[in-house]
Amino acid sequence: MVDPLLNDIYKAELSTDDFNKLSSFIYNESGIKMPPIKRIMLQSRLQKRLKDLKMTSFKEYCSYIFSKEGLNNEIIHMLDVVSTNKTDFFREPVHFDFLTSHVLPELASASKHRNIKIWSAGCSSGEEPYTIAIVLYEFMEKNSNLEFSILGTDISTQILQKAIDAVYKDERVEGIPFDLKRKYFLKSKDRENPSVKMSAQLRGRVRFERLNFMDKSYSIQESFDIVFCRNVLIYFDRETQEKVINKICTKINTGGYFFLGHSESIMNMDLPLRQIKPTIFQKI
Repeated sequence: MVDPLLNDIYKAELSTDDFNKLSSFIYNESGIKMPPIKRIMLQSRLQKRLKDLKMTSFKEYCSYIFSKEGLNNEIIHMLDVVSTNKTDFFREPVHFDFLTSHVLPELASASKHRNIKIWSAGCSSGEEPYTIAIVLYEFMEKNSNLEFSILGTDISTQILQKAIDAVYKDERVEGIPFDLKRKYFLKSKDRENPSVKMSAQLRGRVRFERLNFMDKSYSIQESFDIVFCRNVLIYFDRETQEKVINKICTKINTGGYFFLGHSESIMNMDLPLRQIKPTIFQKI
């Protein structure tokens, strides 16, 4: 028997007025743009929140989200729902090739960079920081005196938990060379739901924290030699992109490297970066 509550939720429609209120709020809180064309998408994604809160209308949800209780308790849940988390292992491989051939040899040769610190900003479910860890371990086999640590941050607490769990369906790692899968992934014994888990040595090198790019300043205390911020800024307008990158740059050591997604551009932005290659920059 179908739950009557679910019937009411699926019939509920997000009005233009309520959508405008929510889209403006989402933009102010996270920098994520929600143009009118995304009204139905937002309606669909928020149905889960209506179900969890046992609400039957978006008007009721809007009243709640803007209440004192909602502002304290619901914002993180709503941003979890609206955040887009698309990523892959070894995505945009030219960046990892450059990391191995240029950046790591340079940092390893400088005595002050024996312990390399890397930030995956907008890490989603962990594929990017774990890929970086694999690349570092492979490099370390020939540079045994090198150490490294990786920080992964994202706005979504749900997606960060997936990154911490580090369990991925088999199809997510199909494109990874067999020798790397054998070294760094543990295969599940569940034949009905085949999956892999990152090895303990990799998980031990990566820590995860929640971070909202829209915060006035970032609470991260350390500075980094390498920062990956790829395919995240495309959801922000250009003014917000420039502000976010400038805040990120305060956490990059002079001479450190900044990797941007191939679909993104920082042309004509006022930033303390010089271009090394397309989408690869160095802090000046």
